[in-house]
Amino acid sequence: MITQHRFGTVDGMTDTDASPGSGPGRPHHWRRDLAEVAALFTAVAAADCVADTVAHGPDGPVLLVGSAAALLATAAFHTWWHRRRRRAASPVPVAPAASPGGDDTALWRMRTTVRDEPGSLAALCLALAGRGVDILALQTHPLAEGTVDELLLRAPAATASDELVRAAVEGGGSGTWLERADAHDLVDAPTRVLRLATRTALDTAELPLALRQLLGRCTIRSVPAGTADAPAVPTEGEWQETVLRLRDPSGGTITVERPYLPFTPAEFARARALVELEARLGPRVPERSDVLTLPAGDEVTVRRAGPGDLAAARAMHERCSPATLALRYHGPVRDVAAADRYLGHLLGPRFGRTLGAYTSSGRLVALGHLLWDGEETEVALLVEDAWQRRGIGGELLGRLVAMAAGAGCESVYAVTQASNTGMVAAMRGLGLPLDYQVEEGTLVVTARLDRAPVPRAPGLASRTTPGV
Repeated sequence: MITQHRFGTVDGMTDTDASPGSGPGRPHHWRRDLAEVAALFTAVAAADCVADTVAHGPDGPVLLVGSAAALLATAAFHTWWHRRRRRAASPVPVAPAASPGGDDTALWRMRTTVRDEPGSLAALCLALAGRGVDILALQTHPLAEGTVDELLLRAPAATASDELVRAAVEGGGSGTWLERADAHDLVDAPTRVLRLATRTALDTAELPLALRQLLGRCTIRSVPAGTADAPAVPTEGEWQETVLRLRDPSGGTITVERPYLPFTPAEFARARALVELEARLGPRVPERSDVLTLPAGDEVTVRRAGPGDLAAARAMHERCSPATLALRYHGPVRDVAAADRYLGHLLGPRFGRTLGAYTSSGRLVALGHLLWDGEETEVALLVEDAWQRRGIGGELLGRLVAMAAGAGCESVYAVTQASNTGMVAAMRGLGLPLDYQVEEGTLVVTARLDRAPVPRAPGLASRTTPGV
């Protein structure tokens, strides 16, 4: 390293003659020299006085030894004090945290109400930390009195739910609610809301499902406009503790109920924002379609169906036999008006999703429905008589169940009759665990999804096209 020195002169003196701290360009004052000389004379006089006292006094040697001992003691004390301060300032080693994904931990979701005052959240965190509980995520829901804290916790697997509730009470919480969580809950709230908004923007049928995923376990009912039991709801919606009522952009009312846990103002605002997004975008259905090649060589196109397919669905009804319609609707379809009511409900995006199978000439030959039924999900199939036993029903069912699994549904069920061997075979062809229950001659077959990928129905070749 090369250091460059610059020299200059001020009043005939160089910068190197200036005293430290005098600054460049300041003259060296003569009063400072006089003070240094006076200090030197004073030090010489003091040294001479001490030397005369030691040399001529009777206690001179004792004074010298005592002075030496005092200096040594002072040096030893200074060394000890310096080392002590250095040890106190050194960082204390911290043991590494346990692995977050270990099998000896469990995830919990907790809600509790705390006082709206400084230190209330800290007290709750300390009480949970005392049980070895790690807080992974936190949301706050301000209320008129107090604040609802929603926490995602990772606790030791041996920690019981009662122990976590007691910890919340010790930390000042009240009205505590607790349930088990899973890895899907590790996504932070803003990311989850943005994903739900994106899904709603792409598909009208996503709104009920998005509300269910946004608000947790709840029951969602859509009441069409003009019906006798349709409640009058203001434009901005209505919130009553455990019930939310929102205006359906397509007409009618959407009612959301969660009896086990009251809604908060923040949740009401989020639900209303999703509904407003739906109202601004208007009806829309994805334009994807798949062309399937049947074993006999025929091709059918599978795509989403909606209210615009009502006429084609009515024509398919007229071609179906009474026995086929009775198996689908668990009884006879008495007239055209009843069929229109059924089809209008099934094709409505508020009640689920519908897939249709169309021939190369554009004729609808099969319908598959995925219906939101409160907290549960129902699947149903209707295949025109001439197209049965060709694998179309199994293909539609596999796609519907895959949709349900992708939406986070834990199970789907089909209501049929024991004599409907085609529906039973299609459910068994999914390769999923099935539960069978017979109630008054009606067979209910439930497939447990458990958030696992669902295999596609085998046997049919397909290709995807960007549009219908």
